[in-house]
Amino acid sequence: MTSGGRVSRLLILALALLAPVTMVRAAAPATQSNVSAAIILPVSVTKLSDMDFGNLSVTTAGTAVLEPNADTFSTTGGVIAIGGVPQCAEFVGASKDSAVVNIKLPNKPSTLTRVGGTQTMTVSNFTLQGQNKRTRAKQASFTFRVGGTLNVAANQVEGTYVGTFDVTVQYP
Repeated sequence: MTSGGRVSRLLILALALLAPVTMVRAAAPATQSNVSAAIILPVSVTKLSDMDFGNLSVTTAGTAVLEPNADTFSTTGGVIAIGGVPQCAEFVGASKDSAVVNIKLPNKPSTLTRVGGTQTMTVSNFTLQGQNKRTRAKQASFTFRVGGTLNVAANQVEGTYVGTFDVTVQYP
């Protein structure tokens, strides 16, 4: 092979290395979206949000009341609202067929216990948004709020109080 042939090949190789390079831009990061779904079994009820009386100050005994029809909050006696976001509990229910469902709330007070302690308060007079008997279309869901009255003692110990209550949806 002649030195001219070598030079030609080196020149071709050199030209190949100088060929334009295509730049590939990185794709923009993906934007995320939350996804949610409520799976509701026929003749069932699922909690959407908890009952919350917010932050309260106490000078003498009194109450804090969540009213579900107007979705309002009020206090009586020496109980004073000082913040937070008071809200009724909210539920979604469903029935498998066109039917009347009956929503049942507790008829006895529910006890709240101070986190890290033994002190208690009660929630009583549970109230339902709308009627307790509701006619539902087949495979239709329905939502409702539940309120109640928090009974606060004059010497209530400072802290966060938690408890539970039951809601039942009956299908004839």
